[in-house]
Amino acid sequence: MDISILLEFIVVLAAIFLGVRLGGIGIGYVGGAGVLVLGLVFGMKPGNVPWDVILIIGSVIAAIAAMQLAGGLDYLVRIAEGILRRNPKQINYLAPVVTYALTLFAGTGHTAFSMIPVIVEVAKEQHIRPCVPLSIAVVASQIAITASPVSAAVIYMSGVLEEFGWSYPLLLGIWIVTTFVACMLTAFVMTLISKMDLDSDPVYMERLAKGLVKAPNAGERPALLPHAKLSVLIFLLGVIFVVLYASAISPAVGIIDPVIVPRDAAIWSVMFIIATLISFCCKIDVSKIGSSSVFQSGMIAVICVFGVAWLGDTFVSNHSNEIKELAAGTVSQYPALLAVVFFIAAMLLYSQAATAKAITPAIVAALGITAANPGDSYMLVASFAAVSALFVLPTYPTLLGAVQMDYTGTTRIGKWVFNHAFFLPGLIAIVFSVVLGFLAVGLF
Repeated sequence: MDISILLEFIVVLAAIFLGVRLGGIGIGYVGGAGVLVLGLVFGMKPGNVPWDVILIIGSVIAAIAAMQLAGGLDYLVRIAEGILRRNPKQINYLAPVVTYALTLFAGTGHTAFSMIPVIVEVAKEQHIRPCVPLSIAVVASQIAITASPVSAAVIYMSGVLEEFGWSYPLLLGIWIVTTFVACMLTAFVMTLISKMDLDSDPVYMERLAKGLVKAPNAGERPALLPHAKLSVLIFLLGVIFVVLYASAISPAVGIIDPVIVPRDAAIWSVMFIIATLISFCCKIDVSKIGSSSVFQSGMIAVICVFGVAWLGDTFVSNHSNEIKELAAGTVSQYPALLAVVFFIAAMLLYSQAATAKAITPAIVAALGITAANPGDSYMLVASFAAVSALFVLPTYPTLLGAVQMDYTGTTRIGKWVFNHAFFLPGLIAIVFSVVLGFLAVGLF
């Protein structure tokens, strides 16, 4: 490896490390600063800003924030909580089902925040270490991004793959089935190998002895807002329309041809229509949307994707030839290595969509994938779930939230940073997803 490339890569890693230390929106700030260093010191041309990804995230968050203000998220949480409390002994399986479904519906893993306290309480009541269902549930909320019809990652990757003959409905079907089954298999494995008994956890027993463990919160929850169910219905109908429209314009389906409104523009428009309908029909105060927790976390995600994806694209686009040579010589011989590339990139780029956008074009060019020669495109379909490796560094918001909200102390980060509660279930889930992905694409 050329010394200059090594130094440039060190700059990228240093920027990401500093961003992780800052936390939250800080990784976006430092990502932008890293672009300037690469440009001024190493003469690298700034990469492309992923505006399509940013705008999809922004528009979806705008619609979800309106639904939250109308009480829709509270309604969904009530449903999920009821499922968990009716079947408490199956929490290791039901917790990831709930968080997976919420992410699939909303297109953002931040919906898992609302379920973390419920999972902790139900697990504690059953004397199960909360870290077991929590870790699986948080991982499931990340994996589901690669199957959600309204996530920026799925919209981008399906747009790329449609050019090679993969229809949007088929891709959605493959990704939903393989990732969901992978999450359930992960829950099964983790239930077998994990220490489940809460009363044997030394940290919990120490907190219990000191009186630091709170009693379960059995207090009454506030009443739902009058238009909560209506807001969920409006959002659900919007998501269904997105799926139907995206399928109709897919070249393999061809119901709408020529395509006047592309998929990205359709999603932006539909999300704004959803927000408008919720605002009028549910009579919400739109001036409060900017202060909602969903809107704030979503805008933080936008800045993070802006900075870190821009940094990643700057490095990748300036070394596209080297990456093509490496990919052509290895990935073509060992297709599963593409999943490893996605995995490592996601660990650094901190976003499923940003990872897909930074790596996919180079892989497509390196393997010579074209509409006329789509042969190796199956690798991208099968390996897509590996872009969900945001759990490797224990700094992602939902991971930190789970650690902080598990007052029993069973969900913790080890001394070596990587030995935390989420690493093993996350790794297992991605391995299962990719293996099942390769098996699934072999059928088509």
